[in-house]
Amino acid sequence: MAKKVKDFTWKPNMTVNELVDSFGNLGYQAIELSEAAKVVLKMKRSGSKVFLTFTSNMVTTGLRGFFAQLCKMKIPNILVTTSGAIEEDIMKSFGEAFEISNFHADDTALHERGENRVGNLVIRSESYMKFEDKMTEYLTKIYEKKKRLPVSELLYELGLLLDDENSILYQAAKNNIPIYCPGIADSSFGFQLFMFQQKHDDFIVDTIKDMERVVTDLSFDDKKGLISLGGSISKHYAIFAALLSGGFDYAVYMTTSSPQSGSMSGATTQEAKSWGKLKDDAQAATVKGDVCITFPLMMMNVMDNMKEEGMLE
Repeated sequence: MAKKVKDFTWKPNMTVNELVDSFGNLGYQAIELSEAAKVVLKMKRSGSKVFLTFTSNMVTTGLRGFFAQLCKMKIPNILVTTSGAIEEDIMKSFGEAFEISNFHADDTALHERGENRVGNLVIRSESYMKFEDKMTEYLTKIYEKKKRLPVSELLYELGLLLDDENSILYQAAKNNIPIYCPGIADSSFGFQLFMFQQKHDDFIVDTIKDMERVVTDLSFDDKKGLISLGGSISKHYAIFAALLSGGFDYAVYMTTSSPQSGSMSGATTQEAKSWGKLKDDAQAATVKGDVCITFPLMMMNVMDNMKEEGMLE
């Protein structure tokens, strides 16, 4: 029997959980968001290994602390991200604050003031200068322990050096959640690795070694789930790893991209099935919209239900 559209009405003290549940009969992307919450809940009920992938622009936002909290609660088992996310997490860990601007700011004036715009947010050039000083300090300590290491191990060691409950690196290291960053060179963080290597040519960050780790960590017997925020290399690295062990059983994509250009960021869950990245019978949902809105709504619904079912303390 076909589901019916139901009118949405406000009621006093309505919870986020109730709101997202009501989305299932509302329409358009609200239905997809409600479905996505159900898929993530099924991932957790099934005991799946859960990949959470996200791009650096999400760490620029206040989602950074939420990602760290999810790691503390051990909701994802594996993270995949981009290099900018690492540097911005480190910047915030030693107290750098990013500012709110607007999408129509005078960018020439911002540049003259040493401010760099990401959408309607601003990162000061001074933050990068402080980051460079910290990186020299951190890399020297890591170098004294080990000269050659895969990216995931480098990020683990960095996490151990941080002291910030809201840091993704800190919480991932503390809770033994590996962070994969295949595009490590593409940022100020990568440049600092390059500069450090100029003085220490025996210091090697091995990006290929992580492929061995992520592939051998998964098996055909594992249930596997994916929450992909945005796309690009972080999304593809996860789904390629899963492809080699039979594909994902569950997947949620949250993106603003469309499939018309053939890009990885816009590629649909259906397209992924053609590659075997998702199983033929995988349960999947795609939500189009800004993850600053969609992801917290979905996860609050999931976490409320997990708590109710005794899966969260």
